[in-house]
Amino acid sequence: MSDTSGTGSAGDCGDCTEHRTAVTEPEVEALVRGICFKTGPPRTLGVEVEWLVHELRTPQRPVTPARLEAAYAALRTVPLGSALTVEPGGQLELSSPPAASLMECIGTVSADLDAVRAVLAQDGLGLVGVGHDPWHEPRRFLRQPRYDAMEACLDRTGAAGRHMMCASASVQVCVDAGHEEPGPLGHERRWWLAHQLGAVLVAAFANSPLAAGQPTGWLSTRQLMWMEIGAGRAGAPPPDGEPRTAWARHVLDAPVMCVRLDGAPWEVPDGLTFRDWIRKGEPRPPTRADLEYHLTTLFPPVRPRGHLELRMIDAQPGDDGWIVPLAVTAALFDDPEAAESAYRAVKPLAERALALPAPHNPLWTDAARYGPADPELREAAVACFTAALEALPRLGATTAVTDAVAAYQDRYVARGRCPADDLLDSLRGTAARTHGKDIRP
Repeated sequence: MSDTSGTGSAGDCGDCTEHRTAVTEPEVEALVRGICFKTGPPRTLGVEVEWLVHELRTPQRPVTPARLEAAYAALRTVPLGSALTVEPGGQLELSSPPAASLMECIGTVSADLDAVRAVLAQDGLGLVGVGHDPWHEPRRFLRQPRYDAMEACLDRTGAAGRHMMCASASVQVCVDAGHEEPGPLGHERRWWLAHQLGAVLVAAFANSPLAAGQPTGWLSTRQLMWMEIGAGRAGAPPPDGEPRTAWARHVLDAPVMCVRLDGAPWEVPDGLTFRDWIRKGEPRPPTRADLEYHLTTLFPPVRPRGHLELRMIDAQPGDDGWIVPLAVTAALFDDPEAAESAYRAVKPLAERALALPAPHNPLWTDAARYGPADPELREAAVACFTAALEALPRLGATTAVTDAVAAYQDRYVARGRCPADDLLDSLRGTAARTHGKDIRP
């Protein structure tokens, strides 16, 4: 279930000689349809938690690359149940194995995080849960051909790509694609729900209002950066198509990030889609290995990888803050009653999307900018949290997990707030103390 081929997890070229036979457009469509949607009864769950690594006592102070490298070398000696990888800016990611239940997933990742924190603390370092680094400018930690090409490609659309690569962190929840048949757990319903509910999750868990120590005007600056990268790289396919067909066409029409060449620098073409590459066959015909690599360079808010990877949730504050979005999402997707309730709650929001793909539509923009202060998003979030709380005991959640979700609903969702508001309140309090006067929202 876990994905280890995202922005910070893939190897470079690997075995570039494999699958050397050129692919055709029909072959690509067939491969994508088979690879990216594997249907069946929902049975497994996964989560990927990303963290910024900062000084424990003075998080505003940058951690040197040498200290990060030493810390990661120590962590690689620790046995973990999850895959540990490093993002381009030095962020740490743990990707859980497929879990048969919510509590199994929580147990594995919680134990791994305890072990990781113990090792980092020995060097005065800690994990910070926030969607975008509030203090530091983006800087590359990893120097690999993949990230060199990614940076060159994304720089063409501005600075957002570097922020995404090097200054962002998230909680990504992975759920099974669903039944082939229709119904609350059918794969077409789940695909639609993911793109409408996704805006509610952006709003409810927004936790990145700052950059370079200042408010950006967005409660989820991380989501803003994804939007600014552009629809070809970080957008969903049109929302009205059959999922397999829509995604296969999107993959073909998405821009190629790089062409990996044996014994030569990787090319970073400008505006070359995978479909164009097949038709032109230059600088060499694309192969199945190139297709598989191309899939790892697309970052839509919902990425089909056999399962569905929900990528829109900001990293959360606190050691265990990640558990709440995992539990809520799992309940709304894998409990039939909660899934139906979520569908009814978000269906009225679909009109605000104007039939435009996520996240490049007004609904997602408002979610990232205003969070649950938006009345309609707040109403949908309250309904979804209520449905999740009713479902969690049916999924075997412990009292501690349901209590955490209930506390989050009371503290944030019911009040039209999110963790980003706490960060802004803290900043205003600091400014008030600095200038000797009260600063009110």
